[in-house]
Amino acid sequence: MEMEIEIERLSQELIKPSSPTPNHLRNYQLSFIDQIQPPVFMPLLMFYPEQHGSDNVDRCNRIKTSLSDALSVYYPLAGRIRNDDDNNNKAIVDCNDEGVLFVESRANCRLVEMLENPNPNNHNKFIPRELDDGADELPAMVQVTYLDCGGLVFFLGVSHVVGDALSFFMFLDCWATLGRGSTDGIVTPVFDSAKLFPPKDISGFQPRTGINTKGNLVAKRFVFDASAIENIRAIYNDKTVNARPTRVEALSAFIWNRYMAAAAQHNRDRTKTYTVIHAMNLRTRMDPPLSNHYFGNISRPVIAFPAIEKANGVYDIINRTRDAIKTVDGEYIKQLRDGDGHLNFIKSRAESFVRGEMVSFSFTSLCRFPVYVADFGWGKPVWIGPARLTFKNLCSFFDTKDGDGIEAWINLEHEDMDKLEADKEFISYISSTCKVGISLC
Repeated sequence: MEMEIEIERLSQELIKPSSPTPNHLRNYQLSFIDQIQPPVFMPLLMFYPEQHGSDNVDRCNRIKTSLSDALSVYYPLAGRIRNDDDNNNKAIVDCNDEGVLFVESRANCRLVEMLENPNPNNHNKFIPRELDDGADELPAMVQVTYLDCGGLVFFLGVSHVVGDALSFFMFLDCWATLGRGSTDGIVTPVFDSAKLFPPKDISGFQPRTGINTKGNLVAKRFVFDASAIENIRAIYNDKTVNARPTRVEALSAFIWNRYMAAAAQHNRDRTKTYTVIHAMNLRTRMDPPLSNHYFGNISRPVIAFPAIEKANGVYDIINRTRDAIKTVDGEYIKQLRDGDGHLNFIKSRAESFVRGEMVSFSFTSLCRFPVYVADFGWGKPVWIGPARLTFKNLCSFFDTKDGDGIEAWINLEHEDMDKLEADKEFISYISSTCKVGISLC
């Protein structure tokens, strides 16, 4: 039986930077890639056990103080996203130090209960707002929730309008380092993305296309252990590619395969276009390559068009995805920077989606990202996780805490999720336990 979690909101405030933003930095210009991002918050929840010798009020105060210090470095996150009426309504961040939304709350549960069988649908209860509520104005929001056992759940959401996943973790690392009372390793972020990708007039494009407001989505967590991943890699290495697939390539292909076989088989329309989308960091593909210290959205989705059926019954998603990645070259970057070629392409794709002519499945991988390193002075989180997202047919990959396996967090419509969970081949590769495997309070 699913655990019922009740949340009591204790307080709400705005955390401002510890040092005021200089006047010459008050208008932070968003880039073209920032402009076309969906206005949603990127969510991450971090779970901490009780800390003996320090209560949660002390921990929360440390979080607030270090957040204030971190906002002096990442000053756009304390501002508000606006349209610049004097510049063709191109978006800026008014770095007015208004502050980050910060909520304290209490939950009627214990950490061990939550880790027994983590439910990402429950995770949305630890979030101050819906993920698509206000992300076109508010750059960031935080919630700290006290648990009955003395544990703590810490949520950070950063608007996708202002940054990508790498930017998210740049900020989180700075914040946690300051929380430990240290400045070692803190990098100075580079806020020059608008120089790399100058803003454009995006009239006619709706960044909210694809955001699900029907309330018919469900999120599930599926754990693939190291042996299951190796078996899947062997399958796709034998049948679909010449080079051995990576862990993420193989799992993406497998999940797409089983989604098409189970969830989409009864309503597949051969007049529709089926696509597979992977998020890609552009920093390493620039010429010359950019430092990872660049803040903003310096990433784009790569779109592959796999053949729906092949004679051997296996989809050729890996080869098609690799071919799509090869197109992200100097000419691709040039199109992003100059002219309206890319804008016209995404407008056309959005129109096809709205007309129901395109069915997409998106993958984003946070494997090898530093998701378990947020130590504010009382140790690293015992577990991390996202939430139920606002898009259907979306899968997020996270390393398991031991680093050997992968957690796949999949968002589907209810009916499609039921079909996927009934697929015997899909379930045969899932770890027999979904427990986090940590004994706590």
